Amino acid sequence: MTSPHALIVDDNKENVDILAELLTLEGVTFTRVHNPTLVEATLDNLSSVDIIFLDLEMPKVDGYQLLEWFQADSRFENVPVVAYTVHVSEISVARQLGFHSFLGKPLDADIFPEQLARILNGERVWYG
Repeated sequence: MTSPHALIVDDNKENVDILAELLTLEGVTFTRVHNPTLVEATLDNLSSVDIIFLDLEMPKVDGYQLLEWFQADSRFENVPVVAYTVHVSEISVARQLGFHSFLGKPLDADIFPEQLARILNGERVWYG
């Protein structure tokens, strides 16, 4: 069985590094995208994505715009898209617009493994 693969879209390198470290500890491989305008080109080189972490506030293209793009692409129909943001006040908007789950930054390393497992098992996790 292959490891799950995550796509991380966030323009903040430090936040990506923290999430990448936590995913590595859980045996999840990942692809980082620091420039949201490069998501489509990056996906052309990936064979599969099992979970997507989207920052909500990025330059040029925000997480809400990317969510619409993922929702319109049948390849991601069953892939959980997680709002991953410091803007925990956006939790209601994220739920209303169709995010699968919501994890506020900074992530809590003690509970992240359980949150990740639940999301990968199809359960929605809303934690701000």
